[in-house]
Amino acid sequence: MTMIIDGSAGVTFPNSTLQASAGVVLQVVNASYGTIATSSSATWTDTGLTISITPKFVTSKILVLVNCCGLSKTTANTYMGLRLLRGASVISLFETQAGYTGGTVYASWGGDGITYLDSPATTSATTYKVQFNNGAATGVVNFNDGTALNGSTITVMEIAA
Repeated sequence: MTMIIDGSAGVTFPNSTLQASAGVVLQVVNASYGTIATSSSATWTDTGLTISITPKFVTSKILVLVNCCGLSKTTANTYMGLRLLRGASVISLFETQAGYTGGTVYASWGGDGITYLDSPATTSATTYKVQFNNGAATGVVNFNDGTALNGSTITVMEIAA
């Protein structure tokens, strides 16, 4: 008996487990957040942009796509930091001085974002979130300031490895 297996729909093994072919997108989860968040502190604060995914396989990769909108500041010599967390662990500090313009008082730079490929090595629910801070701790920095429609977005995709 000859059997050809291409794996495009995954392969079922004798123990009834299904393993997807490498590179296949197993699931996509998307969230948006449009409420303004402000900070006058250098302490890291949640933006409200949060998402959770439960990977099907411990070997899966999670592709995280973040689009932060409506970023602005109200005071000269201040700037915004942005970072991505998995649970309580920082996995990327993707912006350290967004919006720094020296003497310009008000500045709006529209958006910022990151594409990050993570390997959480779990099949438990995994939460990703974005935090921000006011790096100089003077004046105010704004997240989702005056954004239209749904504001900032975060998308996670489970990719079979």
